[in-house]
Amino acid sequence: MPQPERSVVAVGPPGPGAGTWAGAPSAARSNGEIYLAYRLRRPQGHGRGYAVVVARSADGVRFETLVTITREELGAESLERPALVTTPDGAWRLYLSCATSRSRVVLPGDAGTAVKDPVLIRDGDKWHLWASVHPLDDPDQTDRMATDYACSADGLAWTWQGTALSPRPGEWDARGVRVSAVRLTPGEVLAYYDGRASADENFEERTGLASGAGPAALAAHGPVTQSPYGGGGLRYLCILDLGNSRERYYYEMTRADGAHELRTELR
Repeated sequence: MPQPERSVVAVGPPGPGAGTWAGAPSAARSNGEIYLAYRLRRPQGHGRGYAVVVARSADGVRFETLVTITREELGAESLERPALVTTPDGAWRLYLSCATSRSRVVLPGDAGTAVKDPVLIRDGDKWHLWASVHPLDDPDQTDRMATDYACSADGLAWTWQGTALSPRPGEWDARGVRVSAVRLTPGEVLAYYDGRASADENFEERTGLASGAGPAALAAHGPVTQSPYGGGGLRYLCILDLGNSRERYYYEMTRADGAHELRTELR
């Protein structure tokens, strides 16, 4: 599990105070360097998720910005968590999670469901995707969420396989669960996920652990990791394999003034 006391700041928020965030990371490696896509956000009424940044680093801590994509460029109300992956032929693909966008839709929502925050893994000739799904039947409760699983042969045409992880009534994740990082191992899928108990904990989710025999059937269990500050938010974990039994974790964490910063730790 993440250990915040071992982490350092990779990207600071664009300003102080609650509702101002740098986070929702997705990382990949190429030619010995680390590439990181992340979201910048202002408080509601001041821009929300206003940009996604793609940056490059030689050490995994200090990043050089390569490109910034704004919500205006995509005609979106807000940008959510991106996903950065490479294809079998070595090309890059950036999946953008957009609220009310006019760009090309890969995973459409509908009048009853919103889909966002994808996690993607390419395993041989098969693509796996987990996305948070929000029911829209009650306009006052759209923060509720579960995680559904889909698979694809090319990363573009997806087939939904059902709900992989659901909230647990009466538990710390009763209001919503969102898979944030996945490990595929022989005979088991291990998933880290963001959870919240109530609508008041929206934006301050903690990180838990789930596992299952397959990608579409996960069961939650302990432990739970959180920030020592504010509402305790520690979410959007991304795990990057560095080789030689080393990994680098990236995640969004609440700091003392209520802003969210993007932190990293070497494991």
